Amino acid sequence: MAGTSTKDIKNRIKSVENTGQITKAMELVATSKLRQAKKKVESTRPFFEILEETLSDIKKNTREFSSVYTKKREVKKTCVVVIGGDRGLAGGYNINVFKKADKVIAEGPSVVLPIGKKALEYYEKQGAELLIDAFDKADDFTIPHCHEMGVLLADGYKKRSFDRVCVVYTEFVSMLSQVPQVKEILPFLSGDKGSRSKSLTLYEPSQEAVFDKLVPQYISGVIYCALCESLASEHGARRTSMENASKNAADMIDELTLKFNRARQAAITQEITEIVSGAEA
Repeated sequence: MAGTSTKDIKNRIKSVENTGQITKAMELVATSKLRQAKKKVESTRPFFEILEETLSDIKKNTREFSSVYTKKREVKKTCVVVIGGDRGLAGGYNINVFKKADKVIAEGPSVVLPIGKKALEYYEKQGAELLIDAFDKADDFTIPHCHEMGVLLADGYKKRSFDRVCVVYTEFVSMLSQVPQVKEILPFLSGDKGSRSKSLTLYEPSQEAVFDKLVPQYISGVIYCALCESLASEHGARRTSMENASKNAADMIDELTLKFNRARQAAITQEITEIVSGAEA
């Protein structure tokens, strides 16, 4: 029994070592992808900020400004863009963003636009109404995809298919902190507050026409920035998860090694006892 026990423990140590090697490799891959994602986040934030500032200036500095995208109306249906991941093994990354999105969806009639495989699978299982299911890969999401989505959402809002558009994503705060966020895209309310200033910019053919033309670009910019934040958050969460898994594997190996040594010592003691007993007989 003792010999069988040590063999089983040895096999388990080998299995845990193999698992630890896999988690360590995944941790290194996540770290490498995280560096790239962080650079992308830092480079996209200024674009979004300038675009939002431009729309706010047009709205704030134009007398009797009127646009379908800025008028508040009764919310009969909300379109919720939910950005999830394509894979698991990232701790609570996907679950946390789904919980945040579910709170928005619970407020009233909603249609969901999922981005990422996990988001699509989750809301299909929930039986939620989907606006479109074509964006099932967050990693492969590109700027043209964002533009396509921007046009789709602006057109749907303009036709009153829905009366509010929100994006639910995960903001990358730091390597150890990723926070789910909800940003309301439409109606566009930025620029409502603040004093009117004299703008030297002349818009042709009119401020309203330029504003309406920029709205799809604004939506695509928001979604692209939110996607970059989410991807960085996913890699950060996966890195932390794999780092913890590697540490747990190392702790488990130490514990199993101790058990193996004790079992082997017990086996040796038993053999010596049997030899002594046989000699005395």
